[in-house]
Amino acid sequence: MKQLLVLSGKGGTGKTTIVSALIELMKAKVFADCDVDAPNLHLIFNQYDEKIKNDYYGLPVAKIDSYKCIECGACFENCKFDAINRENKYTVLPHACEGCGVCELVCPVDAISLNDNITGYLNLYKTNQYNFSSATLKMGSGNSGKLVSEVKKQMNDNTIDSIVSIVDGSPGIGCPVIASLSGADIVLFVTEPSVSGLSDLKRVVETAKIFNPKMFACINKYDINIEKSKDICDYCKNENILVIGKIPYDKMISKCIDDNISFIDEDYSGSKEIRNMYKILYKYINEEK
Repeated sequence: MKQLLVLSGKGGTGKTTIVSALIELMKAKVFADCDVDAPNLHLIFNQYDEKIKNDYYGLPVAKIDSYKCIECGACFENCKFDAINRENKYTVLPHACEGCGVCELVCPVDAISLNDNITGYLNLYKTNQYNFSSATLKMGSGNSGKLVSEVKKQMNDNTIDSIVSIVDGSPGIGCPVIASLSGADIVLFVTEPSVSGLSDLKRVVETAKIFNPKMFACINKYDINIEKSKDICDYCKNENILVIGKIPYDKMISKCIDDNISFIDEDYSGSKEIRNMYKILYKYINEEK
C-alpha cells in the first residue's frame, strides 16, 4: 500500500480541502489527520460507526510534595524552563515544565516526583468503508511530532485492503512534518501564489528531500496572482517537481465548504482541476505498485 502525504509549508493554503477531495475521489479506506495541533478533517468525515479514544501520555510533569518541601530553592535555581513558582510555597507550573527531571535530582529531601501527564488524545473513527486516524494535542502541550508518529502507527495498525493511504500533514517544517514524512512514498505540496506561499514551499521541499519521496505540487487559487504562480512553476521545474494542478479561485467551492457538502462531483472549475490532478496521482500510484 502506497502512502500519499499532503503538505503545505504554511497554513491556509486549502490543504485539508484538497485532502478531503482526494479521499473521496480515491475512495480511500485508510487515512489520517496529522495536524494534531489543530485537526479539522474530522469535521468533514464526521459519520462513523465506532469511535475509539485513548489518552496519549507525553513527557511527565514534576510535582512538589508540600509536606516534604523545605523551600530550599534548589529546584527554582536549577530549573531552566522557569517552571517553579515559589510564591506562596513552591509549586510547579505544568505548562512550563518539560519533564527533564533536574528538580527531582537536586531536591535534598525527595519532595519532587515526575508524574504521568496526559498531553493529548488519539482518536480512531471506524466505519464499514474506512478507518480514520486522528489526534488532538492538549493546549500548551509539546512533542506534537511524537503524537503524529502515534497517529500514523494507529493508521497502519488498522489498515484495510487498499492501494493507498492518505495523510493530511501539518503546516510548517518542524517535528510534526518530519514525523509525517516518515514512510511517505508520495508527497503532494499544496501552495498558494504569494510571497509567503513560495517561501514556505521552498522550506518544506528541502525538508522532504531528506526522505526522498516522489514529489508533486499544486497551486491553489493560482489565478489571484499569475506572476507569483509562474515563479512557483519555475521553482518546481528547477527542482524536478511536477506541478499537476493549477486550481482557480472558485467561490462555489468555498460555499460548499461553508455548507459542509461535497463539491468534487460538481461542474465547478476548481472541481474539474482537482479531478484532473487526481487522475495523475492515481496513475502514478498504480504504476508504482
